[in-house]
Amino acid sequence: MKVKTKIAVFASGSGSNYEALEQACRNGELDAEIVLVMTDKPASFVVERARKTNTRVVALEPKAFPSKQAFEEALIDILREAEVEWIALAGYMRLIGPTLLAAYPSRIVNIHPSLLPSFPGKDAIGQAIAHGVKLTGVTVHLVDEGMDTGPILAQAAVPVVEGDIAKTAEAIHKVEHVLYKETLQKLFTDKLIFGGVQS
Repeated sequence: MKVKTKIAVFASGSGSNYEALEQACRNGELDAEIVLVMTDKPASFVVERARKTNTRVVALEPKAFPSKQAFEEALIDILREAEVEWIALAGYMRLIGPTLLAAYPSRIVNIHPSLLPSFPGKDAIGQAIAHGVKLTGVTVHLVDEGMDTGPILAQAAVPVVEGDIAKTAEAIHKVEHVLYKETLQKLFTDKLIFGGVQS
């Protein structure tokens, strides 16, 4: 029997990307098992989505810890206990610090709603509309110490619906839900090459 890659999904919001990944795992499109969902916001809707699919939820608020390092050390203990191999950020609104990066080198992946390096950080869709661009998109990238600066794994373009953040966001989410699972599947099956090195 094929061993599935154990992943943790980090999310701070509604969790639609978590739900898309969980469905992909269930229907065999992604050879992985989501062993836990970690959120820094216990009231976020991703908690409800995870509970509906009987996925373990870990809610840790950084302000409850004396430092970012202490917060990430607590996280690492939980991740290792769950035998997590990869971390998938899905609307997680905090920068990953050096402690967690060192524990999971080149094993933390993020999805961002723009064609990086354009419009990094928060409200990327709003940034794109404010700048009047006709085309934005989705980027899947490895996480490093910067803000959306890690090596790019995959990108897809999405036309901007002029002046309409909601419709543009809807179009972007549809692309995210496909691109993320496809990119992770390639990573987990050694079919994705980045930085000149096969994963």
